[in-house]
Amino acid sequence: MTVTIIRPGLLTTVQDLGRPGFQKLGVAVGGAADAVSLRTANLLVGNAEEEAALELTLGGVALRFEADTLLAVCGADFSPALDGIPFPQSRPVAVRRGSVLEFGVSRQGLRTYVAAAGGFAVPKVMGSASTYTRGGFGGFAGRALQAGDVVPVGPPGERSARLGRVLLRSAGTDSGDAGFGCPYLSTSWFASDVAGIVRQNDRRIIRVLRGEHFERFDADSREKLFRQPFVVDPRSDRMGSRLSGPALQLSAPLELLSEGVSHGTVQVPPDGQPIVLLADRQTTGGYPQIAHVASVDLPAVAQTKPGEQIRFREIGREEAEWLLVRRECAMRELQAAISLKLRDG
Repeated sequence: MTVTIIRPGLLTTVQDLGRPGFQKLGVAVGGAADAVSLRTANLLVGNAEEEAALELTLGGVALRFEADTLLAVCGADFSPALDGIPFPQSRPVAVRRGSVLEFGVSRQGLRTYVAAAGGFAVPKVMGSASTYTRGGFGGFAGRALQAGDVVPVGPPGERSARLGRVLLRSAGTDSGDAGFGCPYLSTSWFASDVAGIVRQNDRRIIRVLRGEHFERFDADSREKLFRQPFVVDPRSDRMGSRLSGPALQLSAPLELLSEGVSHGTVQVPPDGQPIVLLADRQTTGGYPQIAHVASVDLPAVAQTKPGEQIRFREIGREEAEWLLVRRECAMRELQAAISLKLRDG
């Protein structure tokens, strides 16, 4: 089974959950910018959570499926349509051979994920199928997808095959005559943070913990961090979300050796404009670290478009851990719901 790229959009890459364990060698972890959406899409088609999927940025993509398959689209809303018919997101959908799935411009969010039963079967590098474009390896030839690329999809496992059969029965057909099957399972009951949206309004509240150098910033900057909004800069990319807002200043000059950074580290370069490190972050950094984004809110940062505002709110370690546990419980509930549907089907 293959997928043909008709239009690649701004940036479409193959991603999974990254390649941890190689940062000591200077290799970025990479992987999906919004790992929760990728994991959810994979679960919905019966894949393991870590299977490779397509990460689309700001829409404008068109894909043709060269065989019948089971799909799920999760993440940002790019108004997907299958052969001109609105395509439901966050649900498993059976798709006919030759169907074209198109994505318009973003209504909400920055990145969305397309999972196919069996996963996208590109060669793994250091145990991961994720594309690292800065290094030119992983994914599909180490680069963003281009028009005319034909990306292979692996054979679906038994779990995916059973999901497909259940879905087709729910659509009233056991053939591929319908354009796509009727969805039977929604994830709309997930908490908003699982969907990658922290607050359902025009401003996102990103929860953070104090960074190692928080106290080295002056009192005014520490207050501004939590009281003033920041706007995502158009220069942002998969490496980091660059923010524009009140300049954050150190109380005194600080000489730092480069030290380890993590997904969600908030660094402050000399211009005082913070950068939230994302999936393709470097392995070390020499800028002061004023904060760290709580893991539960990393998808929200990854889904905030240039020009949109975010605000930071301080929380403690215990709250951050509790929020993450709650999200993982929701993921386990999704797995259980799919297992029950398979058993009943």
